[in-house]
Amino acid sequence: MEIKSIIIKLHPLERTVLPILKEEQELTAITKKAHLQPIEVMRALQWLENKELLKINVEKKKMISLDKNGEHYQKEGLPEKIFLSVLDDDFKGLNVIRKKSKLTREEVNACLGLLKRKVAIETQKDEILQVKITEQGKKLLEQPSLEEQFLNKEFPLELEKLEDTEKFAFEELKRRKGLLNLEEVKTTTIELTELGQEIANADLSGEYLNRLTPQMLKTGSWKDKQFRAYDVEINVPKINRGKKHFVNEALEYAKQVWIDMGFKEMTGEMVNTSFWNFDALFTAQDHPVRELQDTFYLGGEVEKGQLPTPELVTKVKAIHENGGNIGSKGWQYSWNEEEAKKNVLRTHTTVLSAKTLSKLKEEDLPAKFFALGKCFRNEALDWSHLFEFNQTEGIVIDKNANFRNLLGYLKEFFKKMGFPQARFRPAFFPYTEPSVEIDVFHPIHQKWLELGGAGILRPEVVVPLLGKDIPVLAWGPGFDRIILDDYKINDIRELYKNDLKQLRTMRAWLK
Repeated sequence: MEIKSIIIKLHPLERTVLPILKEEQELTAITKKAHLQPIEVMRALQWLENKELLKINVEKKKMISLDKNGEHYQKEGLPEKIFLSVLDDDFKGLNVIRKKSKLTREEVNACLGLLKRKVAIETQKDEILQVKITEQGKKLLEQPSLEEQFLNKEFPLELEKLEDTEKFAFEELKRRKGLLNLEEVKTTTIELTELGQEIANADLSGEYLNRLTPQMLKTGSWKDKQFRAYDVEINVPKINRGKKHFVNEALEYAKQVWIDMGFKEMTGEMVNTSFWNFDALFTAQDHPVRELQDTFYLGGEVEKGQLPTPELVTKVKAIHENGGNIGSKGWQYSWNEEEAKKNVLRTHTTVLSAKTLSKLKEEDLPAKFFALGKCFRNEALDWSHLFEFNQTEGIVIDKNANFRNLLGYLKEFFKKMGFPQARFRPAFFPYTEPSVEIDVFHPIHQKWLELGGAGILRPEVVVPLLGKDIPVLAWGPGFDRIILDDYKINDIRELYKNDLKQLRTMRAWLK
């Protein structure tokens, strides 16, 4: 019953090829005997292998064949032997040698170097270079060299089957131009399984149609026909469906985490003035983070942008120069408006927090906001650093908020992102006080991995933007580092290498 059910599924190509396999096992011979195209035979063999009727064995061999010069020298002899054959005990000039030997100038020059190394010739130079044969040369002329013996073999030859002396001759000859070719040859052979042998010996001569046509239905002729059964068990080509990039899946998940915790999303441009990116966040204009080695500045027509209202600019300027009227000393320098106009690719999503604070009114409070987007820093690439990366930003504006609330929000977020434990350690940032650095432990690299900073925004940031001093919790950890562990990726550069195999096989975000 099993044999019959398989026979009825066989394609016409399979029916043609299968009986031949009782006598032929090599792909070329099978193709010749079947009177089919090689692609048709290969397709039939693959179908039969899927049905477990045969096994396809592919053997790779390195084969040596003669090139154009090799075929010539096999008939005429190696040029060094011809060169020696026209020499005697008297010195002869190269023109005479070329004329008698009929060798080319290139061959003669090659023979000179080769035969001198073998002490087969002696040379002298008066006006012209002259050559004569030595006793050693006479011995070489009388007996075939290893190279000659190798060249007189029947080609092609399998490299792995060469003996030591043959390998030596091969290495010598392959240095010569256009003498030998070495290429990898695939040999495909077929081995019938026990079930395959049974079916190959069965009667496969019956006619089984592949399709039912409208004409058959119209005339009723289908009633007298046998149809090939659909093989629903056979392997079919895998189709890779379109899907989101796995990093985008993680970004969407993280956004939903913040939304579920009651936060509203902040969005904005990637290009901002230094005013919003640095000055509004109380980052001094001589701070190292504003140097070219850390920040990407724009040039040309977009080198500088517009500052916000004169009222806000005046407040920020006063905070930087003398602390304004909030009891701070500021940075004690002369603030430069032109420096604040310089456009940069945002170095953090905290620029969105600054802009959001500047737009809030009393009736909007308390409020919670988050952002998740691209940032840019002039970093040296390594396993944990990119010059373009995602950052997740958050602020909570509430007169009753405190430092414990800050840690609570962060712990809850990291827990939902797959890090049940995170480490917080004291840190310094120009725009928060107190401040903490957020770390998680990386199991592969066996080290704590820094994710970003958090803290409570300083009055120097809050008062100019919001108009009054109120606790504002803030954080901005790097997001790409957070998702590495869940995707079993140990190098952050692999997130964006655009490897199709990786993109097709990467599973969905599981948290």
